[in-house]
Amino acid sequence: MSILQEFKDFAIKGNVIDMSVGIIVGAAFGKIVSSFVADVVMPPIGVLVGGVDFTKLAITIKEAAGDAPAVTLKYGNFVQTMVDFTIIASAIFVVVKLINNLKKKEAAIPPPPPEPSKEELLLTEIRDLLKAKN
Repeated sequence: MSILQEFKDFAIKGNVIDMSVGIIVGAAFGKIVSSFVADVVMPPIGVLVGGVDFTKLAITIKEAAGDAPAVTLKYGNFVQTMVDFTIIASAIFVVVKLINNLKKKEAAIPPPPPEPSKEELLLTEIRDLLKAKN
């Protein structure tokens, strides 16, 4: 089997396509959450703590000297990223919990009993006829 054929078989499998769609949707969801956190959540929090813009919080390790820029530890970006992560993780948790609850409800409903086979129906008829003769 050629490498091209193997790749085609791999790429066409449903799991690869499902995974690709999941990654694309996840990336878009991440951008939405990042915007939500940066533009909606963090500004009020910044106002509450005295007008602080978290993305600009940094500690200067070494001042700028000549052409060399200052060396800073930008912990504000880290705080913002942690808030993004917390919101994304919470949203995913809620979605997974809802899906699991739906699966439990489906599992709780017992399937209908199977229809009797032709042999069972025939044996039932014979039994009923024998009972009727007696």
